[in-house]
Amino acid sequence: MARIMAIANQKGGVGKTTTAVNLAASLAAAEKSTLLVDLDPQANAGSGVGVDKRSLKTSIYDVLVGTSKVTEILLKTELNCLDVFPSNHDLIGAEIELVPVKAREKVLKGVLQEVRDDYQFILIDCPPSLGLLTLNALSAADEVLIPVQCEYYAMEGLSSLIKTIQVIQRGYNPRLTIGGIVLTMFDKRNNLSHQVSQDLRNHFPQKVFKTVIPRNVKLSEAPSHGLPALLYDVSSRGAKAYLDLAGEIMNGSH
Repeated sequence: MARIMAIANQKGGVGKTTTAVNLAASLAAAEKSTLLVDLDPQANAGSGVGVDKRSLKTSIYDVLVGTSKVTEILLKTELNCLDVFPSNHDLIGAEIELVPVKAREKVLKGVLQEVRDDYQFILIDCPPSLGLLTLNALSAADEVLIPVQCEYYAMEGLSSLIKTIQVIQRGYNPRLTIGGIVLTMFDKRNNLSHQVSQDLRNHFPQKVFKTVIPRNVKLSEAPSHGLPALLYDVSSRGAKAYLDLAGEIMNGSH
């Protein structure tokens, strides 16, 4: 039965999709059967593993609103152990169309139950907001991974997300845990990066992963080629960092 991990932060630009794509690819490279669920209408997670969103006939939207089956949207990727539920701009409509649905916050959970036994890991890339799609992801997940950029306002955004997680634990998903905080866009030449890293480790002992994701040109270039970093340049610092992060997650250590 898969570990379901939502990758969430309502703040944009923190490396959330980069983490979803490259962590999923790294787990797959370790021969762990992995499903990447693109739950963001921008559809960048799917395109980061080679999906052409313009040519999609069906997407995660169609499954959420009940017009397609899971088997009709599941796509293979270049990595043998990695599949994807793709997204496209139609998903914007799901936020509105799900409002009248009974138990609307648990629709994704029901969808993932159908495939949960087929994978060891299911990673959900959430949109950069705390709307109904993110609520569905957090209601379906066992744990949430929080990418945090090493910058001045990092703690502020994290505090409000943790409050949201506590609300969801009380009202929707009592088994949800914080799987860990991933420090992203770390610049070792920058004193602020070191300061933010230390502050987060002090505030959240045992929750911050040892692996730190660096600012890295190859990580930025890889999506434009429709590839995760390890297929674009496996020797890059970014690819190596995500392989290390996958190792931590598989070993259950921070």
